[in-house]
Amino acid sequence: MDPIRPPHSELIHTLGTISFLHGLEPTILEEVAAAALWRVYRPGAPVFWEGEQAAGLYYLCSGWLKVVKSSPEGREQVLRFLGPGETFNEVGVLADRPNPATAIALEDATLWLIERAALRRLLLAHPDVALRVLENMADRVTGLVQLVADLSLHSVEVRLARFLLDQAQDDEVVRRRWNTQSELAARLGTVPDVLSRALRTLSDAGLIAVDRQRIQILNPAALGQRAQLAL
Repeated sequence: MDPIRPPHSELIHTLGTISFLHGLEPTILEEVAAAALWRVYRPGAPVFWEGEQAAGLYYLCSGWLKVVKSSPEGREQVLRFLGPGETFNEVGVLADRPNPATAIALEDATLWLIERAALRRLLLAHPDVALRVLENMADRVTGLVQLVADLSLHSVEVRLARFLLDQAQDDEVVRRRWNTQSELAARLGTVPDVLSRALRTLSDAGLIAVDRQRIQILNPAALGQRAQLAL
């Protein structure tokens, strides 16, 4: 059975928590909510394809997604993992152009699609909101620049160490069911065999402990040195 669509009042409250919509009058949020479409996706289902015309802005209510670029041979580079409470595809609001990547559900997921026309009316009426959207996109671009730098300049071991330190909470990275060696390798721009060797190297050095449910950081300072964070 599909998840039940949340009531209209809950959507209005949710919109008010989005960074670039925070502080707007309820009547404005009601207008945006009226143009929102409820969507449910099963694991492996595409939310949108690279090259399709962008439909608007998405707000992820539950579940996890990945945003990927694919080569003609089928190899994936994961650009970003998305979790509950995140917005994505701002390009669909600001530019009348195709999606630059593909978004795929990693587990059961629900989201709101806020159609482009409604948000463009909002941005034209409230330029301060447009500035917030641009700031959000600037953060995304900064993240992509860092990804390109990591892929170009650092070894898989360095990229793995940085990823673990960035993702850890209380020195622990929880491994969700979909977070397989293949998915993590795609995120780090490598293949599973090379990733396995990097994990084994860090584990043999006593820096991490790995099992199916989690990766525990045993020595954050030494892992930071492997990540070259002091350089």
